[in-house]
Amino acid sequence: MNYPDFSPQGYQVISELGRNREGGRIAWLATDLKTSQQVVVKQFCFAQVGSNWSAYKEHEREIQVLQGLNHPGIPKYLGVLETTDGFCLIQEYKNAPNLAVQRSFDPEEIKQIAVKALEILVYLQNRIPPVIHRDIKPENILVDEQFNVYLIDFGMSRIGSQELAASSLFNGTPGFIPPEQIRKPTVGSDLYGLGATLICLLTGTKSTQMQNLSDDDDPYVINFRHLLPKLSLRFLDWLELMVKPRFKERFADAQTASDALKQLDLVRVPGVELSTSLLEFTATRLGERLRQIITVENPIPDTMLEGKWEVAPHPQDPPHTPDSHPWITVQPPQFSRHHTQCNVQVDTSKLMADKLYKRQLLLRTNADPAVYSLTVQVQTAPLPIEKRKVPYTQFAVIFLVFAVVSITISWAIAVGGDGALMVAFVGAFVGAVGGAAGGAVGGAGATRGAASGAVMGAIAVGGAGAVMVAMLKAGAGAGGVAMSGAVMVAMGWAVIVAKNMIYTFEHKSIVRRLLLLTAGLGISFGIGCIVGLFNPYILLVLAGMGLPLATMLLYPPLQRRRLIAQYRKSEERLIKP
Repeated sequence: MNYPDFSPQGYQVISELGRNREGGRIAWLATDLKTSQQVVVKQFCFAQVGSNWSAYKEHEREIQVLQGLNHPGIPKYLGVLETTDGFCLIQEYKNAPNLAVQRSFDPEEIKQIAVKALEILVYLQNRIPPVIHRDIKPENILVDEQFNVYLIDFGMSRIGSQELAASSLFNGTPGFIPPEQIRKPTVGSDLYGLGATLICLLTGTKSTQMQNLSDDDDPYVINFRHLLPKLSLRFLDWLELMVKPRFKERFADAQTASDALKQLDLVRVPGVELSTSLLEFTATRLGERLRQIITVENPIPDTMLEGKWEVAPHPQDPPHTPDSHPWITVQPPQFSRHHTQCNVQVDTSKLMADKLYKRQLLLRTNADPAVYSLTVQVQTAPLPIEKRKVPYTQFAVIFLVFAVVSITISWAIAVGGDGALMVAFVGAFVGAVGGAAGGAVGGAGATRGAASGAVMGAIAVGGAGAVMVAMLKAGAGAGGVAMSGAVMVAMGWAVIVAKNMIYTFEHKSIVRRLLLLTAGLGISFGIGCIVGLFNPYILLVLAGMGLPLATMLLYPPLQRRRLIAQYRKSEERLIKP
């Protein structure tokens, strides 16, 4: 083959790289005789048959653009030389085939190519004014073995976004030019060409066959989703935005498109749907093992979900590996399927009683995102120490009732004299018999219930009977009878409360002493109200009954606190919340 002789200009042609007869353009690989470096000589032959002078404008435009560019992804402009039939553009040579040459790329490699191509476009679009290439296609993108990407052929490029002359309206490659490029290209116009180029790589479509993917109703709509079933739906959405016919629906610029792409995986990844995000366990007895089931679903077809459970580290848990936790286990610990039921087990034997524990369960998957979090909340069993509620209200009622009764009896005796005192004793005897019978019935035949009922009934009915007789003798009339009846009703309630208290508590002997002390304190207080609270004997009786009563009332909560402290001390080696 006869190569042109550029040796007078300092270049030796080695081989032909490609030609465009319609444009009268041939690209030669040559050696710079001064530096021995390989260069590209792009020859524009305007005087040849079949060529036209429109290529001259492209030649001038390319020189104008290249002179102002300095980017590793764009071959450098080295100079021009004149020939007998045109001009030659000298450029830096990159030993890399273009993407029109059939090669096999995996999805991640194609993503790498796309990111680097977008970086070049970001550089061009950040120029002032921006540079629009207008002819991005597989033939104009070079990729070497190290996946370095180069953008070539700036013959159709524009500086800024201005209206185009009629002579350049139809320049460009069908299938790679967006609708707006015919009149007024924008920075988004090159995104369309790059998106179409990526579709060629992903689908194995040649650039000359892009019309096969065009929509019948709209040639600018590229149908490609059905050809890429294994790619990520999010990436397909991104690619669809790149080739939207309306430029306002595309990414605003190359930087926005690049930022969105870097976050995506090209291969379709499975999804994760958990049946719940919170597992709540409640133990009813110490050392109980609790179980719950959580369902993991993969809603993405044609994918396989792989997952592995682990418990997130917690400062209170002893050191553990991701595969082994001291009190939380999941079965199966790892899986590879679409639908999985996992059994989460909690061993409370290693936990403190009556505490709330919260831990994070992590599911590491091959989905996007890769890690899913689940909260495990465990309420352990109550403390094995009985809660004994002291009925302070009932004791206060008994105290007040007996205080009022004693005041009333003392007043009645003072008014009625000795006869009233004798009637009071007779009434007390009758009340004792009635109270014993009532206590026996209330206690279901229990001897202790009968005895307690007898004591309370003697005081209640006897005291009330004395009041009634004394008031009648004193001529109190119907009002006095009504008042004594009210006292009897109050005393009856006191008996019922006392009976219920005795059968509510485990240590009934302690309760009986509390009742007697409360009743005695009330009687002493009532008598003191008549005789005088500062009477030394009254004060002695009040102190003698009040101090033991106060001690016995405070003892249960203090005893419980002591038992709890002892139990907590025995839990020092257990895991804390």
